[in-house]
Amino acid sequence: MTTPRFSPTDVTVVFFLGGPGSGKGTQSANLVSSYGFVHLSAGDLLRAEQERTGSQYGDMIREYIREGKIVPMEVTVALLSNAMADSLASSPPPAGTKARFLIDGFPRKLDQAHFFEDTVCPSELVLFLDCPEDVMEARLLKRGETSGRADDNAESIRKRFRTFVETSMPVVEYFRKKDRVVEVRADIPIEEVFAKVQAGIEARNIHRR
Repeated sequence: MTTPRFSPTDVTVVFFLGGPGSGKGTQSANLVSSYGFVHLSAGDLLRAEQERTGSQYGDMIREYIREGKIVPMEVTVALLSNAMADSLASSPPPAGTKARFLIDGFPRKLDQAHFFEDTVCPSELVLFLDCPEDVMEARLLKRGETSGRADDNAESIRKRFRTFVETSMPVVEYFRKKDRVVEVRADIPIEEVFAKVQAGIEARNIHRR
């Protein structure tokens, strides 16, 4: 049996899920500043890796992202695990405290959740932003005017919605059955979303530093 790389006694992992455009980036920044989380975006790590000179995964990641498909979990989990190790090495938490990692946009599928928890670290909870598709589409098309991201166009956006509903919602349902989901409506003002996020995670004993 595999032993996870990190122990929950040393590290707190919160998975952060929500459809594309649900506002995870904005709320991640709030959680980092209020709670001292280290924010790790699976998508950002994959995008950085595809641009990294000499990357063995670059071309494959580029093709998967362009097609709106999910990159093989071994690649994503390896990038996340190494980013956690790098953070702990460069900025260890104060004595007597746990490092806190907010893993944004992951796990995208249930097998990824199991693989991560078996090999990297069991998670504390899943934070889920629930947002109607029409609201998310409008936000992403607006972002696409300035983001330069290849997947911020109507066709890619709809593919990403379908992928999220088919593959990521089962992750939310799985953790919900284990009473490990904090769910917040995300089509309300940003400040109200964060207030509900705060209430949800503090009820799970994740308090501010």
